[in-house]
Amino acid sequence: MSKKPEILDVSTIAQTRIFRVEQIDVRFANGHQARYERLYATPPAAVMIVPLLDEDTVLLIREYAVGVERYELCLPKGRVDEGEDVFAAANRELMEEVGYGAGSLQHIKSLSLAPGYVDHTTHVLLATDLYPQQRAGDEPEAIEVVPWPLDRVSELWHQNDCTEARSIAAFFMVREHLASAVRNSHE
Repeated sequence: MSKKPEILDVSTIAQTRIFRVEQIDVRFANGHQARYERLYATPPAAVMIVPLLDEDTVLLIREYAVGVERYELCLPKGRVDEGEDVFAAANRELMEEVGYGAGSLQHIKSLSLAPGYVDHTTHVLLATDLYPQQRAGDEPEAIEVVPWPLDRVSELWHQNDCTEARSIAAFFMVREHLASAVRNSHE
């Protein structure tokens, strides 16, 4: 690839309490100019947690997703508050949504969402050594916690209420991470 395009101008064309739509004018190395629109989320970072209750059980949540107007079965997640690191945010969200804290949190990967249009990062973390710890959150109703056998995770893709791409990607990454750890322990 050639050098990164030069940003000529950034302006806000719409704003809500959570999102800002920006118009970005850029010039490419070959002289071509283009105009893009970008959705900027506030805050620009979130965490998604894969909580393992034990080596055989992952804890999912079922919560209302207004974007698709239904209850969605997914992994616990939430925003990273200003001044908070991803580990503190993950542990806080775990306590608020699942009723557990994590004795161990491991960063697996940071993901972008539609990077051509959205400035937002989701940090995927594996939570182990769970202990009961409930914390009040900002959820409008109680969230259903659904224990799910780890060896049946692939069955989730066949359910109509498990469609969130971040959750599905996190499952695959953590499954590979755990399998790699087992392989390395046998070497």
